[in-house]
Amino acid sequence: QVQLVESGGGLVQAGGSLRLSCATSGRTLSTYAMGWFRQAPGKEREFVATINWIGTMTSYADSVKGRFTISRDNAKKTAYLQMNSLKPEDTAVYYCAAAKTPMLPENDYAFEFWGQGTQVTVSS
Repeated sequence: QVQLVESGGGLVQAGGSLRLSCATSGRTLSTYAMGWFRQAPGKEREFVATINWIGTMTSYADSVKGRFTISRDNAKKTAYLQMNSLKPEDTAVYYCAAAKTPMLPENDYAFEFWGQGTQVTVSS
């Protein structure tokens, strides 16, 4: 059984920062790409960022480039999303996911395992 558990969400003012964590348990996911997605009320889930299994390659949605940084620590079995210069439009439930691929997937159908999500709310 594989579990992904997100944490670190909350309420922050525009311009602030948050760091999301995604702790994994069960099967080792060190050979999996890890991704972050988000879903705002009334909108479809959208890609945010992804990182390859060793942490040497990353990919970001245009809307978060230069503000968000994805990283991972395989020894701690945890992935992170550092979010800076937050905007009200970043408000959403953020999900982490794992995909068994050496690539950098950006489509949610490529991801096998998902967390339950953590709420991020950015006030103006």
